[in-house]
Amino acid sequence: MPNYILSIDQGTSSCRALLVNMEGQIEKICQSEFTQYFPEPGQVEHDASEIWATQLKVIKELFEDSSYDPSDVLSIGITNQRETCLLWNKESGKPLGRAIVWQDRRTAPFCDHLKQEEKADFIKEKTGLVIDAYFSGSKIRWMLDHYPEARALAAEGKLCAGTIDSWLIYKLTGGNHYTDPSNASRTMLFNIDSGTWDDELLDLFDIPKSILPEVLDTDGDFGSIKDEYLGCSIPIQSAIGDQQAALFGQLCLEKGMAKNTYGTGCFMLMNTGDQRVQSPTGLLSTIAWKLTGQSMKYALEGSVFIAGAAIQWLRDGLKLIDESPDSEYYALKVEDTQGVYVVPAFTGLGAPYWDMYARGGMFGLTRDTDKSHIIRATLESLAYQTYDVLSCMLKDSEMKIKSLRVDGGASTNNLLMQFQADMLDTIVERPVVTEATALGAAYIAGIKASCWTIGELRQNWEKEIAFAPQMSAEKRAIHLKGWAKAVSRCKDWVE
Repeated sequence: MPNYILSIDQGTSSCRALLVNMEGQIEKICQSEFTQYFPEPGQVEHDASEIWATQLKVIKELFEDSSYDPSDVLSIGITNQRETCLLWNKESGKPLGRAIVWQDRRTAPFCDHLKQEEKADFIKEKTGLVIDAYFSGSKIRWMLDHYPEARALAAEGKLCAGTIDSWLIYKLTGGNHYTDPSNASRTMLFNIDSGTWDDELLDLFDIPKSILPEVLDTDGDFGSIKDEYLGCSIPIQSAIGDQQAALFGQLCLEKGMAKNTYGTGCFMLMNTGDQRVQSPTGLLSTIAWKLTGQSMKYALEGSVFIAGAAIQWLRDGLKLIDESPDSEYYALKVEDTQGVYVVPAFTGLGAPYWDMYARGGMFGLTRDTDKSHIIRATLESLAYQTYDVLSCMLKDSEMKIKSLRVDGGASTNNLLMQFQADMLDTIVERPVVTEATALGAAYIAGIKASCWTIGELRQNWEKEIAFAPQMSAEKRAIHLKGWAKAVSRCKDWVE
């Protein structure tokens, strides 16, 4: 009998493939980074063909060890970076240009135009989103207007547009064009109440519905991987955006449960159940998932654009560290930042500020500031940004949380997690397995394939460590006052 789920985890900086056994535990991981392109300030691109080649490579690497065979895989789940999108020729399968990444700011002027036309409430009512270049709709419009053959191909019915899940499904199956509600809800083109592409929004963005993927349930039948890739056909039975996948993977399945993922960006989601919660404070109301036979599930989300990417900046940009884990080593060399604050608004500020024109800054430098202070301040910026989001989330939802579950690469940094607990004045819980994103996609595919039930999965979450707040309220207030002051200096920087 097949006894594994294959989880495909396509992220912003790397492609990963994981084998999950019938106990819901990860047995093997393969990972490979791919190229980041920065053609102009504020622009970020990926080569979709390179993403596909890299993803296929790591999938095949899982089975290079004779211990595992593709015929042992029962089902496939896909999770992906969300708002990154591309156009491709439906017949040839070739992208018309590079994918535009969720961090990209090139469509900020068009978003400003929508705000000036007073479309903010109209869009938020339908999509739960604020107007921002972060989301896919303005990017798809930009590509349609700037790739010479795009609109002609669309008129001929030969064009596909989609987020990365749609691209991978198309490539894996040999032509299926599908997505799920969690990804569709991030485009600014999808009505999260009706669960359909919205004709009024498509008209507003001048995007033909024919180029968009069909929306299936999150545990839908997306097709099967072609025999030529692994030598056998395997069904794809889940597709879900990475942050919603992490919410599921952390088993935050009850209303009021929340998780924070420290990846390239930092994303906090709170499960709001069947209820869509509108946010007056700048958070997003988004679809969490839609499972067959069940009602749509919603979440409140706070999106921080730069988190782990700030640590990569320390490594690759400033050359202050050799490896990302070194950040904790250097940060521990000093007792505090000596009043230094780093605001990593490299691509603007996300929730709750939504300032497309903010840029990064470093404040409070003195002659005796050294690299350890800067590194520590950069780490602390992740915790401050999370504080900003959770404060709004608790206000919007009118709920209290007992603890915050954390995952992602930077969640393994004990210094950061303790500072996070101190800033939130809330217990921070890190599970034994922090690969929540990949597990979420695998869990949903496994439920679809009748490997396990949600009740059985609840037993899988195991706490490794809990960080309890230790800082006094007075000291916390001083820290947060300095952070707010630093953020205010970075706002609306670009003219």
